[in-house]
Amino acid sequence: MNATVMIRTLMLALLSTLALAACTGEGAAPSTPPPAPSAADAEPVRQTAPAGSLPATASAATDVDAARPVVTVYKSPTCGCCTAWAEHMREAGFPVETVDVGDMSAVKRQYGIPPGLQSCHTAVVDGYAIEGHVPAEDVKRLLAGAPEAGGLAVPGMPIGSPGMEQGDTVQPYEVLLIEDGQPTVFARYGAADQAGVLP
Repeated sequence: MNATVMIRTLMLALLSTLALAACTGEGAAPSTPPPAPSAADAEPVRQTAPAGSLPATASAATDVDAARPVVTVYKSPTCGCCTAWAEHMREAGFPVETVDVGDMSAVKRQYGIPPGLQSCHTAVVDGYAIEGHVPAEDVKRLLAGAPEAGGLAVPGMPIGSPGMEQGDTVQPYEVLLIEDGQPTVFARYGAADQAGVLP
């Protein structure tokens, strides 16, 4: 790997880490157990997109498909990339409900997301946990195949993943299938020669 590629890879990783910390207000994997949820965390605020809230210029592909299951997105109230990912799912035809919570670590524990696979938001669809910026096409493929698994994860916040777009830049990343708490590669994005390896 030449020096330019190595520096670019390190810069993208640093930007992704900083974005995750800013989005959640905490690190991706806290070294101490998080505090117990407070009363404010116990009753999340549910938000749904009002009917007709999509732009008038939206194509037929952005219409919600009544046959698709609802995607419930648990996120920090201040997370813009989580909102962008929820919009990505709406544009793919999923009905989406967002739930703003103050303690995302409690949500991740509830849905069995291992610390090394965590990102800023956690979604649930048809019994599967969807962690982070997973492309809608991979969620559709998961639902069509209906494997016995916990769900899918894109650890961290890779630049160029849905909701994390930065022009044409795509940081290589993997979508991981979580089976019995163990990740296996479900899909890869970005340059194949720069793809990461499983932890």
